[in-house]
Amino acid sequence: MERIKRFSKYRNIILMVLDIFCIAFAYYLGTILITDAVIKLPLYYVKKLLRTIAISIVVYQIVFHITKRYKNIIRYEEGKDYITYIILSIISSLIVSIIDFILKLDVASIKLNILAGIFIGIMMVSYRIIVRYILVFDVVNRGVITKTDDNAKRLLIIGAGNAAHEIIKNIHSNMSEVYNIIGIIDDNKKRLGYTVSGVKILGNRNDIVKICKENKIDLIFFSIARIDNENKKQILNICQQTNAKVRILPGMREIIKDKKLFDNLRDVEIEDILGRDPIKLDNQNIESLIKDKVVLVTGGGGSIGSELCRQIIKYKPERLVIVDIYENNLYDIELELKAKYPKMKIDAIIASIRDKKRLEQIFEKYNPYLVFHAAAHKHVPLMENSPLEAIKNNVFGTYNVVNACDKYKVKRFILISTDKAVNPTNIMGATKRMCEMIVQAKNKVSETEFAAVRFGNVLGSNGSVVPLFKKQIAEGGPVTVTHKDITRFFMTIPEAVELVLQAMTYANGGEIFVLDMGEPVKIYDLAVSLIKLSGLIPNEDIKIEITGLRPGEKLYEELLMGEEGLEKTAHNKIFVAEPMDITMEDISQKMEAFSKVLEKKEVTIGDIKDTMKEVIPTFHEPEEINKEME
Repeated sequence: MERIKRFSKYRNIILMVLDIFCIAFAYYLGTILITDAVIKLPLYYVKKLLRTIAISIVVYQIVFHITKRYKNIIRYEEGKDYITYIILSIISSLIVSIIDFILKLDVASIKLNILAGIFIGIMMVSYRIIVRYILVFDVVNRGVITKTDDNAKRLLIIGAGNAAHEIIKNIHSNMSEVYNIIGIIDDNKKRLGYTVSGVKILGNRNDIVKICKENKIDLIFFSIARIDNENKKQILNICQQTNAKVRILPGMREIIKDKKLFDNLRDVEIEDILGRDPIKLDNQNIESLIKDKVVLVTGGGGSIGSELCRQIIKYKPERLVIVDIYENNLYDIELELKAKYPKMKIDAIIASIRDKKRLEQIFEKYNPYLVFHAAAHKHVPLMENSPLEAIKNNVFGTYNVVNACDKYKVKRFILISTDKAVNPTNIMGATKRMCEMIVQAKNKVSETEFAAVRFGNVLGSNGSVVPLFKKQIAEGGPVTVTHKDITRFFMTIPEAVELVLQAMTYANGGEIFVLDMGEPVKIYDLAVSLIKLSGLIPNEDIKIEITGLRPGEKLYEELLMGEEGLEKTAHNKIFVAEPMDITMEDISQKMEAFSKVLEKKEVTIGDIKDTMKEVIPTFHEPEEINKEME
């Protein structure tokens, strides 16, 4: 530390003296090489050389001051800075030669000036590297190797690439009192025992648990930006076997957006653990349907609806019409999109899909070409408590939107459905199954192409279990799980919406598209993973509490009904279920049954469930299904 302080106080004077020495020695060395006068130069040549050196010193100092070379902090200099020193040295030597030519001074030849310029550049770079090494070694020695601060977090870095180098450099320079870097993990066997910026590579992924235990690691930085999802998942699963908190670099795209690499480190998300491959889309087909068209999204302020709006607007629609009943969410997405796309026509409209007259006014005014129907009540326990609201909004609301699409000759309508519509055990799932029936029946009698897309839980959506678990962990627990064996399918919101848009291009009308959700995930295991990746121990630091299944909840969700077949599409993650044999006459009878329930002055939950069983043959009590599953 004292060494750095002493150098900092007189740094510019020291650097200028060293540069002057480099200039003098370079010209002397160049003269010897050119003249072969190894020991003694003639007196006249010495005078000539001194005059050349004097002119060169002045020129070099002017060039270096103009380019602010002495304002560089040597400790942070990199390859591009060293190249700059060599280029400036050659430029300065050329300037000296030009001065000689213009003023006709009896100084050095062009050959000597160029040769000396190269030597000067090399020497300046060399001594700066030595100075930088001394300064950095002092910091490392002070901040890492001889660290005695017990509060410093013991850090293990995964990945020995450029990202690790940047992180280590950042820590050594600014945060040596916060982090004690113990070592690096890298799967390249040839690198074992090597060092990155003074930090040793201790082993590969198979050594992570052992190294963490032996060195009492508090924190792991996953610093590999370019890695396939399967390998990332495997390494993160190994990290879960330690007691260390894990932070991770996102993909290269996110890093490029914000080049402060250290600041890009974030907590591990459940998406990292799932290890799903990126979606490949046929963007040309999507664009051909959306570009220069009016697109309407119902429920556009919700988690799925808002992401639909974000992705749709990238394909340059003529106008995007966003309909929602909840003004706060609608206002947020409107502000966000107008800020990013100020030239796009965006209309945010407060309206309820229950209001048939209001819907027709909107459709008449905007005449949409495509309609994405995301508006719905989706929260299972809440809809068990308020089943009539689910019927009014999900069933009759969808019926209103479908009829408006038919009346105003919308080209294509896409219903956002759910895996809970398959063999439903709750009111919400049953109403969404009814929506699928409406869509398939209406398609048979309409010019509009009606289709539905069915998928499971989306990570981070409103009501999703992951934000709830994170909140419970942050509050110190307990983390609540309804059943130790309960499983769900998961997908990220952007991934789900990308596949919805792709499915839209395949629709001819009447399809229920089923998205490949990957492997089902145990919710209990999900809770354990999130606790471990927070650097905590499940059921010690954070208790996991089993609360019992909620009303209408079943142990396992299904994406495909037993009586449905499954056909492939051009996309490997999108399938088509076999269409139902249902007509609009059937739908009218079912709607009539629901209307009678809504008209009753007093209606019990038993009345509603009896109607559900009558209208939706696949509807069962959750106890029946769960007993079979167990």
